Amino acid sequence: MPSWLYILLLVIAVYFIISIALYYLQDYLLFKPEKLPKDFRFNYDNQEFKEYNLTTRDGAVINGVLFKSKESPKGIVLYLKGNSKSIKGWGKFAVDFTRLGYSVLMVDYRGFGKSTGKRTQKAIKRDLQEIYNKIKTLTPENNIILYGRSLGSGFAAKLASINNPKMLILDAPYYSLTKVTTRFMPFMPLSILMKYPLPTYKWLKYVQCPIHIIHGTNDKLIPYKTSVKLSKINSSRTKLHTVIGGGHKDLNNFPAYHEMLESIITTPAKTVDLSNTSINVIHSSKKSKKKA
Repeated sequence: MPSWLYILLLVIAVYFIISIALYYLQDYLLFKPEKLPKDFRFNYDNQEFKEYNLTTRDGAVINGVLFKSKESPKGIVLYLKGNSKSIKGWGKFAVDFTRLGYSVLMVDYRGFGKSTGKRTQKAIKRDLQEIYNKIKTLTPENNIILYGRSLGSGFAAKLASINNPKMLILDAPYYSLTKVTTRFMPFMPLSILMKYPLPTYKWLKYVQCPIHIIHGTNDKLIPYKTSVKLSKINSSRTKLHTVIGGGHKDLNNFPAYHEMLESIITTPAKTVDLSNTSINVIHSSKKSKKKA
């Protein structure tokens, strides 16, 4: 066998082995769950909360915590968190909504915190729809806000595409999870290998409620330009909010983020009368004169 053919076959074999490994190990690469014992007791300073468990039709248990607004709630925020830790740590962000008069429900995906069950994209989407249905029995949909943070942005977009919430807020969203991973492994056939493609861009097309995208300009994991691209998909319903200098995990440390969030949630949507604006004015262009 010629040496070049041997090397070629070796490269193909290694590529094939890596592809198989990526397929079966991607759960460990994508998700960084913190598991909690069943008897773990949540504790959040200065917040009123109650723990809930939802048993799904396949026997999994989805654990969540409802943070209650100190005043009569205006509605509820279903907060879908990122890919790490558990709601034990994420719960501290609930205050950003309860202070504005909204209760907040945070849930752990399968395999996170106290939640159980085999994790698949289909199963998580089904779990979240069941939770949304439970919320609808207690709160009118026009008082439900979907908030998706990083990993949760794709699931939030999916929920919004098949339901009618008050609004959808995406925090550091990705175009698709396949696109994110391709940045780090550009030579792998991830469009085939990904078990969690999470195509946010596809689901946004069907969202009928107002869409607000918040992104930092210094995000190294999911670049700011991703949100610029997403904002063009359903542009008539979408507003892009930019946190100058914000990274992927530190938007809550910027006053601008909280100002934006308060404005998004508390300011009633307005229809601007464009009849007296310059919307139809066209800039004149200089035309070169032809010589006689």
